[in-house]
Amino acid sequence: MKKLLTATILLGLLGGFTLSAQATPQDDLAEFRAYFKNRFPNTPFNDFINGVYSIDAASREQWEEIEEFPPYELNISKGEELFNKPFANGKSYADCFPNGGIGIAERYPFFDSASGKVITLEATINACRASNGEKPLGWQKGAIADVSAYMHYTSRGNIINVQVPKDDAAAVAAYERGKNHFYAKRGQLNMACSDCHVYYSGNKIRADLLGPALGQVTHFPVYRSKWGGMGTLHRRYGGCNKQVRA
Repeated sequence: MKKLLTATILLGLLGGFTLSAQATPQDDLAEFRAYFKNRFPNTPFNDFINGVYSIDAASREQWEEIEEFPPYELNISKGEELFNKPFANGKSYADCFPNGGIGIAERYPFFDSASGKVITLEATINACRASNGEKPLGWQKGAIADVSAYMHYTSRGNIINVQVPKDDAAAVAAYERGKNHFYAKRGQLNMACSDCHVYYSGNKIRADLLGPALGQVTHFPVYRSKWGGMGTLHRRYGGCNKQVRA
């Protein structure tokens, strides 16, 4: 789990490119954007947030048809219900977040200098529960995915802007661990995150089109028909690692 948390801050900022070990996070950001703009020249920069739907017309058409009656609406409604439901002590999730938890999901993940950790929204949801005497939720699906989905839904249109201050050595170290994890080969198939979402982005593995890393994580939690429900980014991490037999 620790490795996945450090990878989260990298993906929030980057998404992937062959990066120099001496480069700053800001240098990496400029290089990876240039890489994907060059790889997919017909995709407007702001459209990369739509993942594979930004690079494949047929997939986009299907997605837009599904959006007329989105299957995730029930999950968002359930998430809103859970978000507003008081804990046993009378407080709720709204008491744990700035602005009552509305329109703030784009602030995650971030590096907390006080604790020396990368903080995700899901981790904060569970920290909120713990501070109010409630049991933590599972990381990957179910209630935590629904609550997170609702909070992200209230943040639609807001820009994710992960910061890695270059003068904060601990934050930069966390970023570097995430970068190393993203490019490291693992599992029996000897594959890295970057193999699929950088070098082979836009190609297919079996029937699956590989989305570009740029913008890849902006739409999580995500509803997948394969799952029959919502899943967090960590659920997808786990699925990818399982697929490469790591």
